[in-house]
Amino acid sequence: MRIKIRTIKEDHGLVGQEITVKGWVRTIRAQKNFTFIEMNDGSTLSNLQIIVDASVPEYAQTTPLLATGASISIVGKVVESPGGKQHVEIQASQLEIIGTCDPESYPLQKKRHSFEFLRSIAHLRPRTNTMGAVMRVRNALAFATHRFFQSRGFCYIHTPIITLSDCEGGGKMFQVGTNEKIPFFGKEAYLTVSGQLNGEIYACALSDIYTFGPTFRAENSHTSRHLAEFWMIEPEMAFADLKDDMDLAENYLKTIFLEVFNSCGEDMEFFDQFVKPGTIKRLENVIKEPFQRLSYSEAITILHNCGKPFEFPITWGCDLQSEHERYLCEEHFKKPVIVYDYPASIKAFYMRANEDGKTVAAMDVLVPEVGEIIGGSQREERLDVLVEKMDRMGLSREHYWWYVELRKYGSVPHAGFGAGFERLVQFVTGMENIRDVIPFPRYPGHADF
Repeated sequence: MRIKIRTIKEDHGLVGQEITVKGWVRTIRAQKNFTFIEMNDGSTLSNLQIIVDASVPEYAQTTPLLATGASISIVGKVVESPGGKQHVEIQASQLEIIGTCDPESYPLQKKRHSFEFLRSIAHLRPRTNTMGAVMRVRNALAFATHRFFQSRGFCYIHTPIITLSDCEGGGKMFQVGTNEKIPFFGKEAYLTVSGQLNGEIYACALSDIYTFGPTFRAENSHTSRHLAEFWMIEPEMAFADLKDDMDLAENYLKTIFLEVFNSCGEDMEFFDQFVKPGTIKRLENVIKEPFQRLSYSEAITILHNCGKPFEFPITWGCDLQSEHERYLCEEHFKKPVIVYDYPASIKAFYMRANEDGKTVAAMDVLVPEVGEIIGGSQREERLDVLVEKMDRMGLSREHYWWYVELRKYGSVPHAGFGAGFERLVQFVTGMENIRDVIPFPRYPGHADF
């Protein structure tokens, strides 16, 4: 039975035992009567050293076929390593080459490759140290997300990918269709930009739910922060207000970041050393520090009086730009910030109107280096207020008839938020481009693999 390299390194009880390990060759150092092989199976960042000597059957015939990228099977004894780079190594008794690899054409040579180049070979880039570490962290964040909500009694709901409604009431959406004149679904349909509206249906029956799935935006954006296909985490709580929403968002981030430290410590050290120095300290700051909470109006006052020359001018009623968000959490408060009670004019129709008539019960969570990482709100549960707002914004009551009916039949205060999963992975890893934290990035002009 194959044992994973991560297990071999962590289970000291394996020392002295004969095991089978399988993976891919990273490097080879051939001597006269023995060969050193560095191999990895993707379960951990650092390689496992294999010592193959001339006593191994067919040593002379097999070792010349070894090359970086080849897949191999090793049977051997786990022994303590005399070197300082690893605790254990394998003294091989059998070596089998499962799949050869042509060293002349194999694109992953022993040198640094640009991330742009690696995107062009997305079928091979997971074998690199960086992409392997990113995907292990992504996996840990996804697992921690499910565990966080499941442990708190939230029900996981699969909301539809194909939708007839635009959650934001005016976003750019991908239309779904065929070559037929009559729409496949009998009416115009789109790829979803959010599972929130559908999630509200189930929150109004099951109390606390969350969605975690792909969403799509048709903006023709080529920045390092945007994708056409990305994943969203969207919890929704019945009988909850904006404070409950802010509490949940802060607790969620602190919990999942701590779990990454516990499960991906070696990967996090790699990111801190080779990708973005200070990554670990930044995460520790999020975990330990209570988030600063302030209203949008208070934030505008701070930004207006700070004396910093922003590219985008600051006036009450403007949407906060990334430079404003980062100033608040990086320079002014030096910790994560939650800004709440935004102007109604810059927020979506479903957000609950405040008593002042100017703002809505919305909130954004801002973190250093990124800016907004979570956006949420208390939803408008009052039928008359929701309908009046929809009419004012030119939204069809017929189009959202079911959403309106939720306010007619047992309406309750409810709140939720949306967290872009790739933004979370970016923040944790320190990766600069969002295209490098998703297995197969989709963006304008690119839908390969």
